[in-house]
This record gives sequence, structure tokens and C-alpha cells, in this order.
Amino acid sequence: MAATRTKPKPASATRPHQREKKRLWLMYPPRLITTPVIWQLAHKFDVITNVRQASVTDEIGIVCLELDGERAVMKEAIKWLERQGVSVEPVEINVIES
Repeated sequence: MAATRTKPKPASATRPHQREKKRLWLMYPPRLITTPVIWQLAHKFDVITNVRQASVTDEIGIVCLELDGERAVMKEAIKWLERQGVSVEPVEINVIES
């Protein structure tokens, strides 16, 4: 039997589900202030959550959330947040690194 040689796969092909991190601003409407949305998110999706900054009043909740996970899973998680009524925006400037 002849041995077959295979070409090594590029790193991107061997790790198609590479993890990444994203920082997002979440803005909660008043009706969601007391709902454990981030807890629900972490239990529904295979993502790691890290609250970087938060400000909550009776009128609005603003949270800077770091998400760590596979790109496709994070996209679905963000869609889910938006369906719940949470406004999601990317953090543009890395001003909260400490």
C-alpha cells in the first residue's frame, strides 16, 4: 500500500470556531432593569460574560459587557439581547481598560 501525504491545513482551517472577545454597550429600558438579562445570556449561549462597567437608575441601565466566545455564537447572543429589548452597540474606544 502506498502512503498518502496530506498537506498541513492552515491554522484558520484547523480552528474554524476560534474564540474572540467583544466589548459592547448594553442599554436596558426601564422594564428590564430588574431582569437578570446577563445571567440569562450566559445560560442560553456558550459565552463568557464580564461586566466591565455599569450604571443603573430607575429609568435606564447602561452596562459595558465583554463577551468571549465563538463569533457565530456571539452574533446569536447579540440578536437575542436585541429581541429582549436591549440596545447593543460596540465599544469604540478602549477607555475602560484598567
